[in-house]
Amino acid sequence: CISQSAVKTKFEQHTVRAKQITETLRMIMDSVYIAAQQLRVHCLETKEEREDRLEFIDKQLDLLAQEYKRKIKQITEEAEKQVSNAMAEEIRRLSVLVDEFQLDFHPSSVVIKVYKNELHKHIEEGLGRNMSDRCSSAITTVLQATQQEMIDSMKPLLPLSVRDQVDILIPRQCFGLNFDLNCDKLCSDFQEDIEFHFSLGWTMLVNRFLGPKSTRRALLGYNDQVPRPLPITPVNPSMPPMPQGSMTQEELMVSMVTGLASLTSRTSMGIIVVGGVVWKAVGWRLIALSIGLYGLLYVYERLTWTSKAKERAFKRQFVDYASEKLQLIVSYTGSNCSHQVQQELSGTFAQLCQQVDVTRESLEEEIKDMNKKIEMLESLQSKAKLLRNKAGWLDSELNMFMNQYLQQS
Repeated sequence: CISQSAVKTKFEQHTVRAKQITETLRMIMDSVYIAAQQLRVHCLETKEEREDRLEFIDKQLDLLAQEYKRKIKQITEEAEKQVSNAMAEEIRRLSVLVDEFQLDFHPSSVVIKVYKNELHKHIEEGLGRNMSDRCSSAITTVLQATQQEMIDSMKPLLPLSVRDQVDILIPRQCFGLNFDLNCDKLCSDFQEDIEFHFSLGWTMLVNRFLGPKSTRRALLGYNDQVPRPLPITPVNPSMPPMPQGSMTQEELMVSMVTGLASLTSRTSMGIIVVGGVVWKAVGWRLIALSIGLYGLLYVYERLTWTSKAKERAFKRQFVDYASEKLQLIVSYTGSNCSHQVQQELSGTFAQLCQQVDVTRESLEEEIKDMNKKIEMLESLQSKAKLLRNKAGWLDSELNMFMNQYLQQS
């Protein structure tokens, strides 16, 4: 058996060196464990901060989305109302705009066609300009103020490095309303009537009392009505059936005028009789004076029916026609302009949301990285703890070996 001195000589230095190595390993693993734990705590705090930031952004973005959705709706409704009112006012002033149009007028079809085209352009440009003066400035001011408010509200949701670059990242173009009236298509079926019509003529007198539609029915005959058969038994037993010959006041007036027109057109005897009665009643001088004045008035109106008069009649008819047509698109034009405002504001908000989404994605990536780092640090802590414990076990084993074999008895 090997003597104790030989064992001590052979193993003492190796044992001391092994203890130094295990102690160094234990200290290294202990420092690694502590550093990993500190870094893990830092990563957990950073992750929690990023998660809180992400939650804040999501909640704030939802609140801002609801708020600006309501505000955009309010602004678009106000813009639609403002444009509709402005257009209605411009329609009432359409005669002024038409009177401002100056171009050589001639009753020939070629000249009238060119005149109409130029008048349509003048009306569209004039209405667009006037409506723009009434609406664009106020609507643009509100729109730009709302856009700036959006940017100021969304800036806290963006990183510090992006906040100063929002104006560059979200360019805002000069906004202008496009009314798109299309007067050329709207008034394409306008038909003018610039033929001479004597103000005291039979047609004009009937037209003045009955209106254009009833005049046509009266002069062409009252045969365009389809007779409506009456039921044999009344719907309501308590109400007697309407008599077959009953008619409205307008129908009665038209029937009387029709009868009179038919009477005067079929025979000249009626004229002679009526003329004789009037002759006896007022005398021939008054009749001659009346006929003379009537003739003078006819000649005067005929001589004054020049191109200028025809142009005035054309413009008056066009104003009546165009006003009726433009009234039909007031609601459409207001909706179209409000849609433009809505698109502009929604586009600005969508661009801001895109920048916020970039921030959200960056935060989510940072959270993923923190999770990976935390997982790696936890694994590192576990391995460092295991190696530290092994170093402590080896140190205790070496101590037992030294006590058993290397110590002097």
